[in-house]
Amino acid sequence: MDSIAVLDFGSQYAQLIARRVREARVYCELFQWDTETSKVLAIQPKGFILSGGPASVYAQGAPFIQDYILESGAPILGICYGMQALTQALGGRVDPSSEREFGPATVTPLPDTTLLPSTPFPVWMSHGDRLTQLAPGFSSLASSENSPHAAIGDASRKYYGVQFHPEVRHTPDGAEILRRFVIDICRTRTDWTPESIIEESVKRIRAQVDDGRVLAAVSGGVDSSVATALVHHAIGDQLVAMFVNTGLMRKDEPEQVTATLRKMLGPELVTVEAGEEFLRALAGVTDPEEKRRIVGEKFIRIFEKQARDLGQPGFLVQGTIYPDVVESSAPDRNKADRIKTHHNVGGLPKDMDFKLVEPLRYLFKDEVRAVGEALGLPEALIWRQPFPGPGLTVRCLGEVTPERVERLQAADAILTRELTEAGLIGKGAETSQAFVVLLPVRSVGVMGDVRTYQETAAIRAVVTDDFMTADWVRLPYELLGRVANRIVNEVNGINRVVYDITSKPPSTIEWE
Repeated sequence: MDSIAVLDFGSQYAQLIARRVREARVYCELFQWDTETSKVLAIQPKGFILSGGPASVYAQGAPFIQDYILESGAPILGICYGMQALTQALGGRVDPSSEREFGPATVTPLPDTTLLPSTPFPVWMSHGDRLTQLAPGFSSLASSENSPHAAIGDASRKYYGVQFHPEVRHTPDGAEILRRFVIDICRTRTDWTPESIIEESVKRIRAQVDDGRVLAAVSGGVDSSVATALVHHAIGDQLVAMFVNTGLMRKDEPEQVTATLRKMLGPELVTVEAGEEFLRALAGVTDPEEKRRIVGEKFIRIFEKQARDLGQPGFLVQGTIYPDVVESSAPDRNKADRIKTHHNVGGLPKDMDFKLVEPLRYLFKDEVRAVGEALGLPEALIWRQPFPGPGLTVRCLGEVTPERVERLQAADAILTRELTEAGLIGKGAETSQAFVVLLPVRSVGVMGDVRTYQETAAIRAVVTDDFMTADWVRLPYELLGRVANRIVNEVNGINRVVYDITSKPPSTIEWE
């Protein structure tokens, strides 16, 4: 299988580059810029893409292009910082710019460029430095108002650079630019499909576990369910799946999930009722990172106990997907900041007894769903609303108590039902994810001429195709009014409803 290596120089959007390459049905992997050479070359890349980053190439200790990349003879595309690093490495010059570009801009290309559209096109800029001298062999391919070298190229060596960000949706032609580089310039085959993902995953799973027994942590969500089905497809009855009812799921969800999983896994599904145990562990805790740590550790301890009863399987399947990994990355100079710790990545205890099997670790949500469909999983399960691993702990801001969880479940059920009946959520609908957040914010209200002092519910609804960036959905006012009215009247303890209209970034999809 042909592949592309994406080198991350600290951009929050490096994973989106990989996402766009995979949209072109070409396999790629994302590596830190200073990853060991042998690990990068192990995938035999037919080209390299260098991401943006927060540093300046002329700063002391700034990330730089490793020698093996230039020595490989493979095509290179530098994006923003990546273009500047490529320029500096090959003898050009980069300096601070007196006129920075952050946000939308228009790029005017020169005629007959292999990489770019033939007419001016909108892009997303985010840079404070610019090229002041091209490296030998390069020529300018495009310009913008503040960037005389908005795109550069050396066709003889197949080296290219763009100052803008083609990976983000704010550059409408960006996906096509990346496709041209990957397919037309790197000459890769388009064989990254759900079927090939399954085939490669099966090989990796079998190589990792051999004849060992495997325990799957399955929540009923699309990620853990597809991961479990994929492992089951690979090793059959070596797998035992376990569903833990944490008491932190949506209203009536444990019963629905168990019924669906029973049909899929039959007697290989073990259920554990642990709601009281989780709520006791979370009592008095308000910090979201501590909540995630507690939930992650509690899950593992329950799995370890059950594993002993099942003959001590040595492997644990988790539905970790790529956004989980990216957002949990450890802070490091010149590398992406940690956004939040996902309970199944940074929240796991270091002394756990299992070796993790994570077949979806480098897949995006839509790729996971495509794999699920290829495996024949029920549509209702594949398109089930995404749900965070820590459950309602990260939607119940402040202390998690049985009363507040029940309050949140009731409000969320109202929103979900109204959206479903209106056809605004589910497969093919505009809304990718929607839920209610319970805030520890009380305000004065009046109901039946009686003063109330109760909590606030926030509605969150987003549209996204990769869950790395998202926009808020413009839900009809009539629907929002109906949902708010029902929540206030039907849910005890809530007297105010607000609607979250922030995108990701700057916000994340979940509130905690």
